[in-house]
Amino acid sequence: MTEILVHDATGGAIAAAQRVVEHPAWPALKDAVEQIRPWQSKDGSIDFEAEDAPSPAAAEEAVGRVTAAVEELSPLLPHDAAYHRALVADLRRWAADGFGVPDFLDSLLAFQPAKSRADGLQHLVVFAMYTQNGNPDRNLEAVVLRMVWPDWLAELEATRYDNPLFCGITFEDFTSGYDTNSAVLFPETIAVREAPERFSWGGIFCDREAARFRRVTEASVDLLGLELPDDIRAMIGDQQRCEQAFVLWDMVHDRTHSHGDLPFDPFMIKQRQPFWMYGLEELRCDLTAFKEAVKLDAEGNAHGRDVQYAVLFDRMFRFPVTGERVRNYDGLGGQLLFAYLHKHDVIRWTDNTLKIDWDRAPQVTNQLCAEIEKLYRDGIDRPKLVHWFAAYDLVSQYLSPHPGSTWAKGPDALDLTLPPRKLVDDVLPDEFPLSMFYEALAKKLKHVIASTKGITAAGAEQAAA
Repeated sequence: MTEILVHDATGGAIAAAQRVVEHPAWPALKDAVEQIRPWQSKDGSIDFEAEDAPSPAAAEEAVGRVTAAVEELSPLLPHDAAYHRALVADLRRWAADGFGVPDFLDSLLAFQPAKSRADGLQHLVVFAMYTQNGNPDRNLEAVVLRMVWPDWLAELEATRYDNPLFCGITFEDFTSGYDTNSAVLFPETIAVREAPERFSWGGIFCDREAARFRRVTEASVDLLGLELPDDIRAMIGDQQRCEQAFVLWDMVHDRTHSHGDLPFDPFMIKQRQPFWMYGLEELRCDLTAFKEAVKLDAEGNAHGRDVQYAVLFDRMFRFPVTGERVRNYDGLGGQLLFAYLHKHDVIRWTDNTLKIDWDRAPQVTNQLCAEIEKLYRDGIDRPKLVHWFAAYDLVSQYLSPHPGSTWAKGPDALDLTLPPRKLVDDVLPDEFPLSMFYEALAKKLKHVIASTKGITAAGAEQAAA
């Protein structure tokens, strides 16, 4: 095991812990967690009456191995000492209470990674949690990660894109819940007795995002015959460069959820709305990151152009053909961006070859962002249902609704005596189906998309080699 130097946000060198994943207690911790996971129910509890259930003594022994491993590894990570003490207490209480629904509130409150965002700093995280876009059950998970916080990013956050809760992170190693499509570590996924008044951090794995972006983009470019500028081709071939683009994109995207002329709760998961509203919100945040990247590029920031094409290619190539066609709001946003650029003649699909007007792409993409921003600004003066229809009209200018759609027929086709949230039931699971172009692309990219499950930076580099 070796000691490395990392840099804090002010540029000073600090000593980093030896690599947690090289310590023998890490595989012991993983093994114990993987033994516990199959015993757990959807809510994280252990039903000792279930078939193949362990004895209470066996479950206690396995949790004992988890706590012993955490205590052995914790000295490598003195910045997490308070969290690890609370974690051990939460695990022991779970066992002492008979392995009911787990409660990790105390350790969650003790884990404060955003307070010391030092580039390269390691964290060992263990929680009962679901993994977004991964495992839907609150199983025990363990993950070792590193903070991504280079000096240039810290400077932008401090002076331009304030986001004190944002954590750019990369994987070191993980248990089964992250051998999935999940690329986030969010506190709201963790099993707790009550939700805290506010969360104090949120982490996004830029290495996984960059790795799957590279794999899907390379395959798409090859399939579509797209000719790339030399600098963008070089970016797609460079994992570290892509990670830097994604961590900047994510930081700006994340803060945009609470910035702008917002006619509604920006965290719309708290409400029941048609999925195109979620799609427009996510696309608005991405296009805001794009708009800021155009400004940074004009100012000479080396990451500005990379972010622009990370947004364009991930949105147009990966998002529309990833996941199920059931309320796929990210897929909808990708379809909308492609259709908008196509109808404004920035993209041409001719002779089975995709061509992009690189000079006009920034201007027209920013134009779509402006249309969504106007929708939001006007929405402040509209009733909720009127706003939903205005958003539907914007999307349906560029994407054809399903021919069986009730919403496409307009307000007269809906029972307007019902509250708006009830009218969401009339939205089809795939209200805006894939175009013929995307249907064909989805078939050709199916295996490539599947191959990105659980991908890491190491996997991307192995594939490139």
